[in-house]
Amino acid sequence: MTAAGCALALMLGAAFGGAAASPALQPYRVVDDAIPEPLTATPGDPARGRAIVANRQVGLCLLCHSGPFPEESFQGTLAPTLAGAGNRWSEGQLRLRLVDSRRLNPDSIMPAYLRTDHLTRVASAWRSQPVLDAQQIEDVVALLRTLRD
Repeated sequence: MTAAGCALALMLGAAFGGAAASPALQPYRVVDDAIPEPLTATPGDPARGRAIVANRQVGLCLLCHSGPFPEESFQGTLAPTLAGAGNRWSEGQLRLRLVDSRRLNPDSIMPAYLRTDHLTRVASAWRSQPVLDAQQIEDVVALLRTLRD
């Protein structure tokens, strides 16, 4: 799938599975290549994170990534595999990659899952809403930390 196809799928996913109300964005601090502190007081849950990653209307992760999810068909090949993510990156590094991967790579095709400013090609109904909320980010980070192989 092309980058344009990925972006279209993300917009469609947001239209059909995105947040219904505009949640307040959580403040966070970037240190080097990471967001070291959790975005919520509630620890992330790997099971909820897995549900988000596998859901093609919420996270849309498998549209571009593949991973150790044998029950999921048609996994992406545009982006690095999620297998071994817990060994490759720290919790804070994973968090920044989800919140806003373009801070690390301005040419990244990965969407900013928690940022709402300076975005392009977003339908007006979704402009002030992140793709995932802070707790969902923490849940996905918790899952990715368990992916060690």
